[in-house]
Amino acid sequence: MKERLEKLIQFFREVRAELRRVTWPTRRETLGATSVVLVLVMIMSFFLGLVDVGLHELMRMILH
Repeated sequence: MKERLEKLIQFFREVRAELRRVTWPTRRETLGATSVVLVLVMIMSFFLGLVDVGLHELMRMILH
């Protein structure tokens, strides 16, 4: 039991050490990346919506 606790404590020490080495993005970089993602999501949503409407109309024409 004591050995497991020591391993767990060592694990968290190593996690903390690794997190100190991380180069975190600036607020500006984060906002820029988020903006790109949101714009791409909107473009893809619009495209997939058009494909959906097109396929719906195609199936309606075929079945009637």
